[in-house]
Amino acid sequence: MKVLFIGGTGLISSASTRLAIARGIDLFLLNRGNQVDIPAGATNLVADIRDQDATARALAGHQFDAVVDWIAYTTADIERDLALFEGKTRQYIFISSASAYQKPLSYHLITEDTPLANPFWDYSRNKIACEERLLRAYREYGFPCTIVRPSLTFGDTQIPLVINSWQLPYTAIARMRQGKPLIVPGDGTSLWTITHNSDFAKGLVGLLGHQQAIGHAFHITSDEVLTWDQIYAAAAAAAGVEAKIIHIASDFIVACLPDMTGSLVGDKSGSAVFDNSKIKRFVPDFCATTPFARGIAQTQAWFEADPARQRIDIEADQQWDRLISAYQLGLRSAIGLFH
Repeated sequence: MKVLFIGGTGLISSASTRLAIARGIDLFLLNRGNQVDIPAGATNLVADIRDQDATARALAGHQFDAVVDWIAYTTADIERDLALFEGKTRQYIFISSASAYQKPLSYHLITEDTPLANPFWDYSRNKIACEERLLRAYREYGFPCTIVRPSLTFGDTQIPLVINSWQLPYTAIARMRQGKPLIVPGDGTSLWTITHNSDFAKGLVGLLGHQQAIGHAFHITSDEVLTWDQIYAAAAAAAGVEAKIIHIASDFIVACLPDMTGSLVGDKSGSAVFDNSKIKRFVPDFCATTPFARGIAQTQAWFEADPARQRIDIEADQQWDRLISAYQLGLRSAIGLFH
């Protein structure tokens, strides 16, 4: 099977790249050539996907059984891909996002039939628009699309706490080791699902070339459900410390830090429990086998292996300190008013 990944070296996609190669897939990666870690067994095609002419030249003469675009975010990206791949692939997989599901949820268990609506996050609304455009192309002229919705997924390079620096994730571990508190929105009892990228890869690779999956949407997540307090406690245990947690209401957080509105109110402040029955029907050998505690221990070991990886987001760290101070000041003032 001949497959093209547009991207393929990111946090989620890298695990799928490794598994696809291990399963004997003839894998091509299309990227700008800036990545140095192209895995052995993959064929690298160098072009900037945003340059449609250069991409067309790089892809000249190729036909694919499946194309996966890991880096499409807007309908303009989809229009470009429709032009590039119509008639040149038997399957096109769009990587959407589970954050596209209805916020707030009207039913606690998320299935692929859960409505798509997120008034809080442009990122999610753009993903919804991409899905709608692809499904219209499928209905109107049979464009062979499959939609995949990852939820919060991590691997060696990411510490997936609800409030952390995505670019410099070791920041949260450094705070823990300094004895500083970490912020958990709400009371810490919201249920959440975090998936290891090696588990996500099993579902994604199982869908490659799967003709019965055309026209369908799937989420691919772990079946393990934890509270945010449990997630923070596991991350702290992996770092060899005990988590100091301060609970702050989500609306207070976004009032102080409005840039967090999308990722918090539009995604992680509520519960997210997924029914994975559909992906298991289509990919019978899919099973998430990496519990968060083991996965985060592997992540911690990766950071510990090289001090250069242990960089700190100083601005975010100071911002969280200010947020905690503001919350504690308000709390003391409120207690004074009532007592």
